Amino acid sequence: MENMEDKKTILIVDDEKPIVDILVYNLEKEGYNTLEANDGITAVDIALDRRPDLILLDIMLPKMDGLTVCKKIRTSLNVPILMLTAKDEEIDKILGLELGADDYITKPFSVRELMARIKANLRKSEIKENSNLDTTEEIKNKKITVGPLELDLDKFEAKVDGQAMDLTLREFEVLKFLASQAGQVITREVLLEKVWGYEYYGDIRTVDVTVRRIRGKIEKDTANPKILITKRGVGYYIKAN
Repeated sequence: MENMEDKKTILIVDDEKPIVDILVYNLEKEGYNTLEANDGITAVDIALDRRPDLILLDIMLPKMDGLTVCKKIRTSLNVPILMLTAKDEEIDKILGLELGADDYITKPFSVRELMARIKANLRKSEIKENSNLDTTEEIKNKKITVGPLELDLDKFEAKVDGQAMDLTLREFEVLKFLASQAGQVITREVLLEKVWGYEYYGDIRTVDVTVRRIRGKIEKDTANPKILITKRGVGYYIKAN
Protein backbone atom coordinates (compact mmCIF):
# COMPACT_ATOMS: atom_id res chain seq x y z
CA MET A 1 0.00 0.00 0.00
CA GLU A 2 1.41 3.37 -0.99
CA ASN A 3 2.22 5.70 1.90
CA MET A 4 0.54 9.08 2.02
CA GLU A 5 3.89 10.82 1.68
CA ASP A 6 4.64 8.81 -1.47
CA LYS A 7 1.41 9.83 -3.18
CA LYS A 8 1.45 12.60 -5.74
CA THR A 9 -0.54 15.68 -4.78
CA ILE A 10 -2.70 17.48 -7.33
CA LEU A 11 -4.09 20.97 -6.86
CA ILE A 12 -7.51 21.44 -8.48
CA VAL A 13 -8.36 25.06 -9.26
CA ASP A 14 -11.94 25.58 -10.43
CA ASP A 15 -14.89 27.63 -9.18
CA GLU A 16 -17.47 25.05 -10.26
CA LYS A 17 -18.04 22.77 -7.28
CA PRO A 18 -19.57 19.86 -9.27
CA ILE A 19 -16.42 19.71 -11.42
CA VAL A 20 -14.14 19.88 -8.38
CA ASP A 21 -16.12 17.10 -6.66
CA ILE A 22 -15.89 14.84 -9.72
CA LEU A 23 -12.16 15.48 -10.06
CA VAL A 24 -11.49 14.90 -6.35
CA TYR A 25 -13.43 11.63 -6.42
CA ASN A 26 -11.65 10.28 -9.49
CA LEU A 27 -8.17 11.48 -8.53
CA GLU A 28 -8.39 10.03 -5.04
CA LYS A 29 -9.71 6.77 -6.51
CA GLU A 30 -6.55 6.71 -8.65
CA GLY A 31 -4.41 7.14 -5.55
CA TYR A 32 -3.62 10.86 -5.61
CA ASN A 33 -3.85 13.37 -2.79
CA THR A 34 -5.87 16.45 -3.71
CA LEU A 35 -5.93 20.12 -2.80
CA GLU A 36 -8.69 22.53 -3.81
CA ALA A 37 -8.92 26.22 -4.63
CA ASN A 38 -12.01 28.03 -5.92
CA ASP A 39 -10.44 31.34 -6.90
CA GLY A 40 -7.18 32.54 -8.38
CA ILE A 41 -5.69 34.23 -5.33
CA THR A 42 -6.26 31.18 -3.13
CA ALA A 43 -4.76 28.99 -5.86
CA VAL A 44 -1.49 30.93 -5.88
CA ASP A 45 -1.28 30.86 -2.07
CA ILE A 46 -1.91 27.11 -1.86
CA ALA A 47 0.46 26.32 -4.74
CA LEU A 48 3.36 28.26 -3.26
CA ASP A 49 2.71 26.98 0.28
CA ARG A 50 1.99 23.30 -0.44
CA ARG A 51 4.01 22.81 -3.66
CA PRO A 52 1.80 20.21 -5.37
CA ASP A 53 3.16 17.76 -7.95
CA LEU A 54 0.68 18.91 -10.64
CA ILE A 55 -1.93 21.65 -11.03
CA LEU A 56 -5.27 21.48 -12.87
CA LEU A 57 -6.04 25.13 -13.54
CA ASP A 58 -9.26 26.57 -14.94
CA ILE A 59 -8.93 29.73 -17.04
CA MET A 60 -12.16 31.44 -15.92
CA LEU A 61 -11.75 32.11 -12.20
CA PRO A 62 -12.94 34.77 -9.75
CA LYS A 63 -10.50 37.26 -8.18
CA MET A 64 -7.64 36.34 -10.55
CA ASP A 65 -7.93 34.61 -13.92
CA GLY A 66 -6.18 31.32 -14.59
CA LEU A 67 -3.64 32.74 -17.02
CA THR A 68 -2.43 35.23 -14.42
CA VAL A 69 -2.36 32.46 -11.81
CA CYS A 70 -0.24 30.35 -14.17
CA LYS A 71 2.23 33.18 -14.69
CA LYS A 72 2.58 33.85 -10.95
CA ILE A 73 3.03 30.18 -10.04
CA ARG A 74 5.53 29.64 -12.85
CA THR A 75 7.89 32.27 -11.42
CA SER A 76 8.44 30.04 -8.36
CA LEU A 77 7.43 26.48 -9.23
CA ASN A 78 8.32 24.21 -12.12
CA VAL A 79 5.44 21.72 -11.78
CA PRO A 80 3.22 20.50 -14.63
CA ILE A 81 0.25 22.83 -15.18
CA LEU A 82 -2.75 21.65 -17.20
CA MET A 83 -5.14 24.42 -18.19
CA LEU A 84 -8.86 23.63 -18.13
CA THR A 85 -10.93 25.81 -20.42
CA ALA A 86 -14.54 26.01 -21.54
CA LYS A 87 -13.40 28.09 -24.49
CA ASP A 88 -12.19 26.43 -27.67
CA GLU A 89 -10.37 29.56 -28.76
CA GLU A 90 -6.80 29.33 -30.00
CA ILE A 91 -5.74 32.59 -28.32
CA ASP A 92 -6.39 31.20 -24.85
CA LYS A 93 -4.42 28.06 -25.63
CA ILE A 94 -1.51 29.96 -27.13
CA LEU A 95 -1.37 32.41 -24.23
CA GLY A 96 -1.65 29.65 -21.66
CA LEU A 97 1.24 27.73 -23.18
CA GLU A 98 3.28 30.92 -23.56
CA LEU A 99 2.91 31.67 -19.85
CA GLY A 100 4.30 28.28 -18.96
CA ALA A 101 1.34 25.88 -18.98
CA ASP A 102 2.29 22.37 -20.08
CA ASP A 103 -0.98 21.56 -21.79
CA TYR A 104 -4.66 22.38 -22.03
CA ILE A 105 -7.85 20.35 -22.17
CA THR A 106 -11.20 21.75 -23.27
CA LYS A 107 -14.40 21.25 -21.29
CA PRO A 108 -16.35 19.05 -21.46
CA PHE A 109 -13.62 16.43 -21.22
CA SER A 110 -13.73 12.73 -20.45
CA VAL A 111 -12.33 11.75 -17.07
CA ARG A 112 -10.41 8.93 -18.77
CA GLU A 113 -8.63 11.33 -21.10
CA LEU A 114 -7.82 13.75 -18.28
CA MET A 115 -6.38 10.94 -16.15
CA ALA A 116 -4.21 9.81 -19.06
CA ARG A 117 -2.85 13.33 -19.48
CA ILE A 118 -2.21 13.72 -15.76
CA LYS A 119 -0.26 10.45 -15.66
CA ALA A 120 1.69 11.39 -18.77
CA ASN A 121 2.71 14.79 -17.38
CA LEU A 122 3.66 13.37 -13.99
CA ARG A 123 5.70 10.66 -15.69
CA LYS A 124 7.53 13.22 -17.84
CA SER A 125 8.16 15.39 -14.78
CA GLU A 126 9.73 12.44 -12.94
CA ILE A 127 11.89 11.59 -15.94
CA LYS A 128 13.21 15.17 -16.08
CA GLU A 129 14.07 15.08 -12.39
CA ASN A 130 15.80 11.71 -12.46
CA SER A 131 17.16 11.34 -15.95
CA ASN A 132 20.85 10.79 -16.45
CA LEU A 133 20.18 8.19 -19.12
CA ASP A 134 20.85 10.18 -22.29
CA THR A 135 22.80 8.06 -24.75
CA THR A 136 24.10 10.19 -27.62
CA GLU A 137 27.59 11.62 -27.25
CA GLU A 138 26.32 15.20 -27.60
CA ILE A 139 23.75 14.69 -24.86
CA LYS A 140 26.33 12.99 -22.62
CA ASN A 141 28.30 16.22 -22.90
CA LYS A 142 25.11 18.02 -21.84
CA LYS A 143 25.12 20.24 -24.91
CA ILE A 144 23.60 19.91 -28.37
CA THR A 145 24.77 22.21 -31.15
CA VAL A 146 23.13 22.28 -34.57
CA GLY A 147 24.11 25.19 -36.80
CA PRO A 148 23.31 28.44 -34.95
CA LEU A 149 21.29 26.58 -32.28
CA GLU A 150 22.97 25.57 -29.03
CA LEU A 151 21.18 23.80 -26.18
CA ASP A 152 22.67 23.55 -22.69
CA LEU A 153 20.86 20.59 -21.12
CA ASP A 154 22.06 21.30 -17.58
CA LYS A 155 20.87 24.91 -17.58
CA PHE A 156 17.81 24.28 -19.79
CA GLU A 157 19.14 27.16 -21.88
CA ALA A 158 18.83 27.69 -25.62
CA LYS A 159 20.98 30.09 -27.64
CA VAL A 160 20.78 31.15 -31.26
CA ASP A 161 23.95 32.75 -32.62
CA GLY A 162 25.10 33.09 -29.01
CA GLN A 163 21.99 34.95 -27.87
CA ALA A 164 19.94 33.35 -25.07
CA MET A 165 16.30 32.57 -25.87
CA ASP A 166 13.55 32.80 -23.24
CA LEU A 167 11.85 29.41 -23.63
CA THR A 168 9.38 27.59 -21.42
CA LEU A 169 10.43 24.12 -20.24
CA ARG A 170 8.07 22.47 -22.75
CA GLU A 171 9.46 24.54 -25.62
CA PHE A 172 12.98 23.57 -24.59
CA GLU A 173 12.03 19.89 -24.49
CA VAL A 174 10.60 20.07 -28.01
CA LEU A 175 13.78 21.69 -29.30
CA LYS A 176 15.93 19.16 -27.46
CA PHE A 177 14.09 16.21 -28.97
CA LEU A 178 14.23 17.62 -32.49
CA ALA A 179 17.85 18.80 -32.22
CA SER A 180 19.03 15.41 -30.95
CA GLN A 181 17.81 14.03 -34.30
CA ALA A 182 18.71 16.97 -36.53
CA GLY A 183 17.66 16.59 -40.14
CA GLN A 184 15.14 13.87 -39.31
CA VAL A 185 11.46 14.74 -39.76
CA ILE A 186 9.47 14.02 -36.59
CA THR A 187 5.70 13.67 -36.80
CA ARG A 188 3.35 15.53 -34.48
CA GLU A 189 2.16 12.20 -33.10
CA VAL A 190 5.71 11.16 -32.19
CA LEU A 191 6.31 14.53 -30.52
CA LEU A 192 3.10 14.11 -28.50
CA GLU A 193 4.26 10.68 -27.38
CA LYS A 194 7.92 11.45 -26.70
CA VAL A 195 7.74 15.02 -25.37
CA TRP A 196 4.24 15.21 -23.89
CA GLY A 197 4.00 11.50 -23.07
CA TYR A 198 0.65 10.92 -24.81
CA GLU A 199 0.37 7.53 -26.46
CA TYR A 200 -3.33 7.64 -27.20
CA TYR A 201 -4.63 11.02 -26.12
CA GLY A 202 -3.64 14.48 -27.13
CA ASP A 203 -4.54 17.23 -29.53
CA ILE A 204 -1.88 17.61 -32.22
CA ARG A 205 -2.69 21.33 -32.25
CA THR A 206 -0.80 21.43 -28.96
CA VAL A 207 2.34 20.65 -30.96
CA ASP A 208 1.57 23.26 -33.63
CA VAL A 209 0.93 25.95 -30.99
CA THR A 210 4.19 25.15 -29.22
CA VAL A 211 6.18 25.13 -32.47
CA ARG A 212 4.75 28.54 -33.40
CA ARG A 213 5.80 29.92 -30.03
CA ILE A 214 9.32 28.49 -30.45
CA ARG A 215 9.64 29.96 -33.93
CA GLY A 216 8.55 33.35 -32.65
CA LYS A 217 11.55 33.27 -30.33
CA ILE A 218 14.34 31.61 -32.33
CA GLU A 219 13.65 32.63 -35.93
CA LYS A 220 14.43 36.03 -37.45
CA ASP A 221 11.65 35.55 -40.01
CA THR A 222 8.89 33.18 -38.85
CA ALA A 223 7.43 33.09 -42.37
CA ASN A 224 10.75 31.80 -43.70
CA PRO A 225 12.27 29.72 -40.87
CA LYS A 226 15.90 28.62 -41.11
CA ILE A 227 16.18 26.46 -37.98
CA LEU A 228 12.86 24.78 -37.14
CA ILE A 229 11.37 23.61 -40.42
CA THR A 230 7.93 22.22 -41.32
CA LYS A 231 7.67 19.21 -43.59
CA ARG A 232 4.18 19.81 -44.91
CA GLY A 233 1.77 17.03 -44.09
CA VAL A 234 4.35 15.16 -42.01
CA GLY A 235 5.87 17.09 -39.11
CA TYR A 236 8.88 19.16 -38.06
CA TYR A 237 12.66 18.97 -38.05
CA ILE A 238 15.73 20.97 -37.09
CA LYS A 239 17.77 21.83 -40.16
CA ALA A 240 21.12 20.03 -40.02
CA ASN A 241 24.36 21.68 -41.13
